[in-house]
Amino acid sequence: MSPEERLTASGIELPEAPKPLGSYVPFVRTGSLVFLSGILPLREGKLTRQGRVGEKVTIDEAAEDARTAAINALAILKSNLGSLNKVRRCVKITGYVSSSPDFTDQPKVLNAASDLMFEIFGEAGKHARAAIGVNILPLNSPVEIEFIFEIS
Repeated sequence: MSPEERLTASGIELPEAPKPLGSYVPFVRTGSLVFLSGILPLREGKLTRQGRVGEKVTIDEAAEDARTAAINALAILKSNLGSLNKVRRCVKITGYVSSSPDFTDQPKVLNAASDLMFEIFGEAGKHARAAIGVNILPLNSPVEIEFIFEIS
């Protein structure tokens, strides 16, 4: 199955690509690589929730937010490429998790985004990754994720 067919089979409807929240562009292509700026878990322009994981936000809620950010990444890709079928592979994900000082399960939060990339792109969705705990993120978001893709 193609990525577009997998997306349909998964029942995922891509939202409108989120607009930048500052002086940057969400999508940069250089050669066969595409870099996506940090993406927040926005739905209809609003954060799904606010707060730090391990305090106000649970691991499951943060994982849901990571999946939402990944779906937004797919929306940005599709809006700029015309089709997800142009993606050769997900190269790398860098995820930032706003965490309480004693929270150490950042990789568990980011698994939701990683799993979605595998679900949509199959073997080409397997990627390198960093899961980083931080004190605070823009708009008090629990999660922010950057992506690098190779495209045809």
